[in-house]
Amino acid sequence: MDFIVLTIFPEMFVPFIEYGIVRKAVEQKNISVKAVNIREFAEGRHRVTDDRPYGGGCGMVMKPEPVAYAIKAAKKENQDLKTILLTPQGKTFNQNIAREFALFNGLIFVCGRYEGVDERICHDFIDYEISIGDYVLTGGDTAAMVIIDAVTRLIPGVLGGAESAQKDSFSDNLLEHAHYTRPRDFQDSGVPDVLLSGNHKEIEKWRHETSLIRTFLKRPDLLKNRQLSSPEVEILRRWCIDIEKIIRSQSLHGADTLSGSQ
Repeated sequence: MDFIVLTIFPEMFVPFIEYGIVRKAVEQKNISVKAVNIREFAEGRHRVTDDRPYGGGCGMVMKPEPVAYAIKAAKKENQDLKTILLTPQGKTFNQNIAREFALFNGLIFVCGRYEGVDERICHDFIDYEISIGDYVLTGGDTAAMVIIDAVTRLIPGVLGGAESAQKDSFSDNLLEHAHYTRPRDFQDSGVPDVLLSGNHKEIEKWRHETSLIRTFLKRPDLLKNRQLSSPEVEILRRWCIDIEKIIRSQSLHGADTLSGSQ
């Protein structure tokens, strides 16, 4: 899969492709990552890529010509590449979008800077507008790195095990189960006995339940969008019964206990 990043700071991507899973994927030719300097497509001696906004206002806007020429040049290498503009106004990136992107032949990332990119680029040259969260970054470069990393993990052959990506958090609208490693005892805290039992069926059952617990406690919104299995429904019902028992036991101490009054 080919990733082409259009940016005014291509140097930022040099260390990004030299470490971890991304480096491994590049070395194994599962992916290629190419950072292209948008300034190379700007006119004039100073290679200006931004200008003042029409109508006044603060900040600068990225000029349309250099960005358009850069996109066209990238498309010449592969017409099937999809173009993504990194912008706070885009659709919020998630695991489902990562899976969709992993099916493409490649992606072109347009990394905006300043107040953004000329609107005519958005209309005529962009396939997807993507945000990585409800906050504002200095530019789209780090956002592009996030998406490249997430998509690369889903490309067959990149991770060590075929099921690794499938069991990651958000892969099935569930957070991943709890993990433990050596030492067995750490600061008066041990490892759940089931993980030491060698009973793989019970271990898998425990992992699934802790995954469900974590999701319920930390991201209950994910469960609303998930079709629960019969065992998962039974687990939730059991929790409801236990919670009701706790509430009833507390109510025996009087209403002050429940209200927090002293």
